[in-house]
Amino acid sequence: MKRVRLGSSAIASVAYNEKQETLDIEFRGGDTYRYMHVPEFVYRELLKAESAGAFWNAIKDQFNYEKPN
Repeated sequence: MKRVRLGSSAIASVAYNEKQETLDIEFRGGDTYRYMHVPEFVYRELLKAESAGAFWNAIKDQFNYEKPN
């Protein structure tokens, strides 16, 4: 997975796995979460969003997540 740095005040970086449809989000506070069953179009929209944090907050409850080690 290629990690992409964002200029967001909430999200430091993201990494998307197309085959597994997982999205890793590293937040500015240092925590990283892996969200499951995220369609690729959602990842693309996140990258294009004017505010990545606001975009993700609006849809994040649709996806299960885990906190990887």
